[in-house]
Amino acid sequence: MNKIILHVTFITAALGGSTVAMADTSPFFGRWINSEDKPHYSSKGILYKTVDIAACGKDFCGVSVDDKGGCGETLFRFLTIHANEEILQGHGKWGTTKLKLQIEQSKDEKDQNTLLIGLGDKKFDFESREGSTPIYSGTYKSTGAAKCMADVTS
Repeated sequence: MNKIILHVTFITAALGGSTVAMADTSPFFGRWINSEDKPHYSSKGILYKTVDIAACGKDFCGVSVDDKGGCGETLFRFLTIHANEEILQGHGKWGTTKLKLQIEQSKDEKDQNTLLIGLGDKKFDFESREGSTPIYSGTYKSTGAAKCMADVTS
């Protein structure tokens, strides 16, 4: 009987460890603040001034953070299998609608992780010379660990 309990505990710890390892190593995870000198925000864009990206259930989500550090709306969600890709494409909240969302991770001149976040119509693509320009785009720097977590059902 003790061997069975020990075995179940080991499996549970091993599975939990793999989730933590993914969260610790993903270049997207953390608190991200717009690092542009004079960013401009519309009423809808202000939600993207500071974004926390962290695990939310089996996925990972971006949550808006207000100027006082309060947690706001869930802006986007991606499947965990995409946690270590360089470019994410999906849909992000823009007011009461959803727009095409693209997030690219890279390194700056100091070898620090940076993100480029953009939202636009279905033809929007940072990598293409064709298509449309983004409705919103911003360059972000990491300011530490995410503190806001999305509700698993968001």
